[in-house]
Amino acid sequence: MFRMITRGSVRLVERYLPDPYIFVLLLTIVAALAAVIGEQRTPMEVITWWGNGFWGLLTFAMQMLLVLLTGHMLASTPLVKRWLSALARLASSPGSAIILVTLVSLVASWINWGFGLVVGALFAKELARQVRVDYRLLVASAYSGFLVWHGGLAGSIPLTIATPGHFAADKIGIIPTSDTIFSVYNLAIVVALFIAVPLVNRLMLPSDKESVYVDPALLEEAPVDLSQTHDRPADRLENSRLIAWLIGAAGLAYMFDYYIVRGASLNLNVINFSFLILAIILHGTPRRMLKSLDEAIKGGAGIVIQFPFYAGIMAIMIDSGLAASLSEWFVSFSTAASLPFWTFMSAGLVNIFVPSGGGQWAVQSPVVIAAAQALGADIPRIAMAVAWGDAWTNMLQPFWALPVLAIAGLKAKDIMGFCLIQLFVSGILISIGLTWL
Repeated sequence: MFRMITRGSVRLVERYLPDPYIFVLLLTIVAALAAVIGEQRTPMEVITWWGNGFWGLLTFAMQMLLVLLTGHMLASTPLVKRWLSALARLASSPGSAIILVTLVSLVASWINWGFGLVVGALFAKELARQVRVDYRLLVASAYSGFLVWHGGLAGSIPLTIATPGHFAADKIGIIPTSDTIFSVYNLAIVVALFIAVPLVNRLMLPSDKESVYVDPALLEEAPVDLSQTHDRPADRLENSRLIAWLIGAAGLAYMFDYYIVRGASLNLNVINFSFLILAIILHGTPRRMLKSLDEAIKGGAGIVIQFPFYAGIMAIMIDSGLAASLSEWFVSFSTAASLPFWTFMSAGLVNIFVPSGGGQWAVQSPVVIAAAQALGADIPRIAMAVAWGDAWTNMLQPFWALPVLAIAGLKAKDIMGFCLIQLFVSGILISIGLTWL
């Protein structure tokens, strides 16, 4: 029965889910029409907000592109390839491969969301080289681990409200992570997902007749051409290990200071820096690394072209008041007991249009904080309801899947049918944890 439901979900998505680029264009039109009709804004106002906000995610888009590039370059080094290969040998069957990649992705995403996206996708490719398993489900399983990121160590909302001087500090004060990330109900949700997500992925494994396999040879990186002569001074520089070691040593010194001396936390910039420095060292020569970069950059087109459109959508949703109106509508019929659930549902809906944890909190926090204070609801739990809503509908919204799809060489329609099943299962578990625990 579970396979039958999964088969229907996969066929539905394969038939009707367009390419993510078309998806973002449709979302732009829907957001614009909703702002005009629902918020009584003029078309020119909406177009102005859209155009002004179009480049609002340039920094973030570059960060995400570097997540893809640096992760790919690091994974293509001989040492990391051997490590991934050794870990992949723990999987002896298709079912164990699905469970293993899900667990690795869950752990990595709980530590840091950017780290989880890259590690999960790269490990899925390595497993596909060694185990004959449905490649669509394998990559979907790697992406499904992303579900737990906002309840983990790098959750942007709980970390924001635990930071002195955050923008809502005058209303709610400083809320420590012991009340959010490390609260009983949040840890219970995380544990439940660590059990349920791998199990659901395993249950979705298609029969051999229905599985889609990939030729392992297609996943291999092109060998580095070392046949060039070293007669020119430029050739000797491109093949110089000394240059790589000098830059690598400087990078390692910074990483030691950052991680050990200062004890600073993970963020996207330092992850990209760490991946890049390690790739420079482990590739050994600039020529080897540049060859790896040539291979890595082929999958980055979707990120480059789509992120500006999402920035435009975010501007429409925020500047028109549409995002706030959606939140207000959900909380208007809530009670103190039901507010976490309806906040979670509203955050999931807003996330489809504003797929950014920090940006979503900026939009929804004034509404949900005021509602929580008026109803006497638990504010830390309400904040985590927004956080989990932001993470939850990523199983429907292909925005965050772009780096994974680029690394794996698949399209959104190939994996989102499986993710849709995870959307329903995880939604039930998260709702129970937020409402009843």
